[in-house]
Amino acid sequence: MRLELDHLVVAAASLAEGVAWCEQRLGIAPTAGGQHVFMGTHNRVFNVSSPAFVRSYLEIIAVDPALPAPAQARWFDLDDAAMRQRLKRGPQLVHWVARCADIAAARGAMLAAGVDCGDPMQAERGTLRWRITLRADGRRPLAGAGPALIQWGDAHPTDSLPPSGVRLDAFTVAAPTLTSLLPGDVSGAGSVPLTAVLTTPCGVVTLSSGAA
Repeated sequence: MRLELDHLVVAAASLAEGVAWCEQRLGIAPTAGGQHVFMGTHNRVFNVSSPAFVRSYLEIIAVDPALPAPAQARWFDLDDAAMRQRLKRGPQLVHWVARCADIAAARGAMLAAGVDCGDPMQAERGTLRWRITLRADGRRPLAGAGPALIQWGDAHPTDSLPPSGVRLDAFTVAAPTLTSLLPGDVSGAGSVPLTAVLTTPCGVVTLSSGAA
């Protein structure tokens, strides 16, 4: 069983800062997205699909100060003090999410490979419904190199996201133990947790975890 790359996650100290970063770094102004009331976060999303990575998008996410804090840790380490300090330097590529048809089976395969991605939880935003794995402590597996797993309901975000002018051309993670599970176009032999290469209106842009 191989997973499919669903989306990349860029975290920001605030959503406004994340949008400004996207305009300056990638040359587009994302407008789609909304709130995750159950997680106390909000986002902007845009299509980055390419022949290598079909039905893929990039998500810019931040804590929403207008929402109450959730009962559990927020996803993507957003409650972690070290992550908050890191985001003071600017928005960061912090994680990726892998699409699967059977989230329980995919979770079992990851556990067998020694990676705990957490338990599946039900989630929604607007008309979208999905199940996603989340550890109780909110931690990202393998410092973000190990994906969260997602199983979509009837609709996928890219069904309604037009081409953005940004295209994902290459993606590498530092997760050699997951090589047999990774999408065919994703390398597990990265030197840092995450590296994404995108073609944008600003030219070719490389985003790496740990770099603003």
